[in-house]
Amino acid sequence: MFKKNKKRQVAAKAQVNRPKVDAALSRKLKIAGDVYFSGILHVECTIEGDLISDDEGSTLILSDAGHIKGSVKAANVMVNGRIDGNVLANNKVELYEKSRINGDLHYNLLEMAVGSGVNGKLVHHELVSHAQPVGSVVEAGPLGRNAK
Repeated sequence: MFKKNKKRQVAAKAQVNRPKVDAALSRKLKIAGDVYFSGILHVECTIEGDLISDDEGSTLILSDAGHIKGSVKAANVMVNGRIDGNVLANNKVELYEKSRINGDLHYNLLEMAVGSGVNGKLVHHELVSHAQPVGSVVEAGPLGRNAK
């Protein structure tokens, strides 16, 4: 009488966690050259070149079949494939079980699953808000016990 439908619960969770993808590059593609994108890009193919987005809301999703031979620049990066190059994420990086990054990883927020791997430096940086005016930065004074 009061049984819950587990199939409905699982389907509802899958829909909530799945972002709306603006563009997808399938496994059958092989791209030679740089790729510029905005929005959410899902990559399942091999790209020999850089992936670049200056969009503050951009997200790169690299599946387990995806391989990027070049650098990546995006606001958010979700990896379950392989990147041979540096990664610059202005916001968040999520590394899943099968992810491999051979290069330096620049991030604000980092989430790593057991089994993921990074062969390079992990470089943390604070998220810079573009809404703050340049003149509003307060200059720091001297540090230490004897500072006046």
